[in-house]
This record gives sequence, C-alpha cells and structure tokens, in this order.
Amino acid sequence: MRPLSIVIITYNEEHNIRRCLESLEGIGDEILVVDSGSLDSTAEICRSMGATVIEQDFLGYIEQKNFATSKAKNDWVLSLDADEALTPELKASILAIIDNPQADGYTINRLTNYCGTWVRHSGWYPDVKLRLYNRQKGLWTGINPHDRFRLNLGSKMAHLKGDILHYSYASVSDHIKQIDRFSTIGAISMHNQGKRSSILKILYKPMARFMRHFVFKAGFLDGLTGYTIAVNSAHAVFLKYLRLYYLEKDKSI
Repeated sequence: MRPLSIVIITYNEEHNIRRCLESLEGIGDEILVVDSGSLDSTAEICRSMGATVIEQDFLGYIEQKNFATSKAKNDWVLSLDADEALTPELKASILAIIDNPQADGYTINRLTNYCGTWVRHSGWYPDVKLRLYNRQKGLWTGINPHDRFRLNLGSKMAHLKGDILHYSYASVSDHIKQIDRFSTIGAISMHNQGKRSSILKILYKPMARFMRHFVFKAGFLDGLTGYTIAVNSAHAVFLKYLRLYYLEKDKSI
C-alpha cells in the first residue's frame, strides 16, 4: 500500500462514515479517525472497516484537524470529512502521483449534494479544497468553523482530476440547524480575533452574500435549490454579524 494516511474527524457520523470509508479502498496504508465522543456507532463502524480510531475531545475544527494530522504515521495526508467520498477518477489521480509527488499540496474540486440534488453553480462548484498535502509543508488555519489547509510560503501546489463528493444536507432543516450552530461559532471566533460588527454590516453583508450566490455565481441555474442556498447563506451571514454585534455589547447570543 502507498505511504499515505487518510485522516477523518468525526462526531455522530454513523449515517455517513461507511460510504466515506468504502470510497477509500486501496489508496493508502492508514485510515485514521479522530472521534470526539460520538454517541452513536461511528467508532464501531470505523474499527470494523479497518480504521484506527483515536478519541479526542473536540478542540475546534481547525485545532482538531491539526491534531489529527499530527497523529498520522505518514507525512503525506489526505484529509476528508465523514460526509465526503472519492470518485473513481479522483482515486486514480491520487494513485498516479502519490509514489512520486511533484508538489507539496494538491487541490481537489468538491461537488456537493444538497437535499438530493448535485449543485453545479451557486459558488458551490468547483468548490476547490486543498486536501492532499505533505504535513511538513503547512498547517490548518482559518476562522472556526471554516478551516483550510495553508501551505508554507514557497511551497508548490498542483490540482488533481476528479471530485470529492460532499453529501451535505439531507433536508433544509438540517441546513438551518447547522447555520444556527456555525453562526454562533463564527461570531465567537471573530470576536476573539478582534473583528467588529455594525448595523451597516448586519444590513448589507447578507444582501451581498445573496447576490454573490444567486446572481454572480449563477445560482439561478440551480433553480429552487440555488435560490434556497442563496437565501440560507444570506441568513447565515446575518446571524453571524448579529451575534458578533451582541457579543460586542455584552449581550446574550
């Protein structure tokens, strides 16, 4: 097997993790799952399918991914979320380069399924992610809950053919629940970094986000799904900046 570690962080992902693991067959010599205390059968499924499971209380999305990357046995790491899977084309692309990488990190297009529909516009495709990397050449950064792997200055980056398939939300209700949770995390992270909100930002940033997704990123071509994504994305921005504003005023969020 190739010297590649596939790293996944999980929490209550029994409905997703089997699909993810099945898509990884034959591309690495380690599958490492860092689980943050799942109350369902996530850990048991992972172990039954040959993955190594480490239990770690949740540190934050960025911190958890850095922790998971540090525990891998190989320097070359493929990082996935439990609700993702590899296409056969992407697997072939990884196998073609992993024995002799010509770059320090590789970006991959991500194709998202929203409530049963594959979204090919709305700013959601190609959703380019740097997921295959030499861990000695960078680290996970960003503002929680939005993480990204950043290569060190001077590192070389290339792009792989094929897609990561992202099975995002089974229902609109799932999306709304995540918006409520992520907007709180995002507001706290921004507050801790000294970022500021205002009445003006609360008014115009959601409108700008809607226009970005539905008009400038051609979300209208995704029909009702595109409109739903644009509205919910605007709502997420509204909640994040509203909660940041309340944090600045020492009010409950």
